[in-house]
Amino acid sequence: MYEMTRRDLIISSAAAAAVLGLNGRVAFLGTAHAQKAMEQGFHRYKVGDIEVTALYDGVWEKTHDPGFIKNATLDQTKAALAAAGLPTEFVPIPFTPSAVKTGGKIVLIDTGTGSGQTGGPKAGTFMKHLAAVGIAADAVAVIIISHFHPDHISGLMTKAPENKRVFPNAEILVPAAEYKFWMEAVIEGLPEGRRPLARRIQEMFPLMKDKVHLFEGDKELVPGVRPIFAPGHSPGHTAFHVSSGKDQLIMLVDTTLIPALFVRNPGWHVANDQDAAMAEATRRKLLDRVVADKVTVTGYHFPFPAVGTISKDGSGYAFRPA
Repeated sequence: MYEMTRRDLIISSAAAAAVLGLNGRVAFLGTAHAQKAMEQGFHRYKVGDIEVTALYDGVWEKTHDPGFIKNATLDQTKAALAAAGLPTEFVPIPFTPSAVKTGGKIVLIDTGTGSGQTGGPKAGTFMKHLAAVGIAADAVAVIIISHFHPDHISGLMTKAPENKRVFPNAEILVPAAEYKFWMEAVIEGLPEGRRPLARRIQEMFPLMKDKVHLFEGDKELVPGVRPIFAPGHSPGHTAFHVSSGKDQLIMLVDTTLIPALFVRNPGWHVANDQDAAMAEATRRKLLDRVVADKVTVTGYHFPFPAVGTISKDGSGYAFRPA
C-alpha cells in the first residue's frame, strides 16, 4: 500500500503553508500530525460549528491500463504520478468517505467499499475507522449518497445473499437523477461492464425503500449541507457545499479523481466517467469556483486525509494538502 513518507509530508506541509485564503478553521497539518492521521485512519476538522471526520477506507493499487485515461499515454500518466511524488508502478486510488456532525446528528457522506466488497484487497477499512472515532453503525442518522458507483454505496449493505443493512436507523438521501438512471435502466441495454453494478443496485435499493429519499436542486439536506449537481462522472453525480458561519467546504467527491492526474490535467478523461465531455466541463467549472472563492476542498480519491485547497497552475490546477 502506498503510504506517505516523512519526506512527502514535509514537502506537502511546506507547500500548503504558502497558500493564501485557506478556510481558517482547517488547520495545516504538521508532519507529525499528518503521519498520525494516516496511521490512525481518520482526521477531524471543523467547518464553523460543523465537525467533519475524514475516514480512510483503504486504497486500490490499480494496475496500469492504457485505457484508464482515454486521452493520455501510460508514459504521461507515470510522469504525472512521479512529479507528485507518488509511486509509478501502479495508480494509487484511495477511498475517503466522511462523517459530518451537524444539527445534533451523525451524517455520512457515502459509505465506502463495503468491507472489501469492491476496491481490491487493501480496501475496506471504513467501518474499523468509524468505530475508532466512536461512531456506532446504529448511531448514524442520515447517509447522503453522491452517486451509485460501488466504492460509494457498497457499505450500505452486507454482501449478497445476506443483504443486511449496515446502518439500520439511517435515512438514505440519494440524487434523483442517479436513482432514476440506475433503477429504471434496462440492464440488457447497458454496456456490458455496467450490468453487474446495475443488477446490484436494483437488488439493494428495493430492500431499503422505507429509508430511501430522493433529492434534487440545491435545497439544504441537513443543517449546513447542500447538494451541488455535478454530472458527467455519472448521470446524477453530486458534490456538496458545507457551510457554517463564515466557513465553508466543498466536497468534490468524484468531480475529479487523483489530483496528480486530474486536477493537474483537468482535460484528461478517466475511463469510468460516463460522459467524459460533461465530466470535464463540470470539473473545470467547479475547480474555477473553488479557486475564485478560496474555498477548502475535500476529494473522495485525494491522498489521505484528503483536505486542502486548489489553485490555478498554468493550464491546470494544483492541490495543496492542509
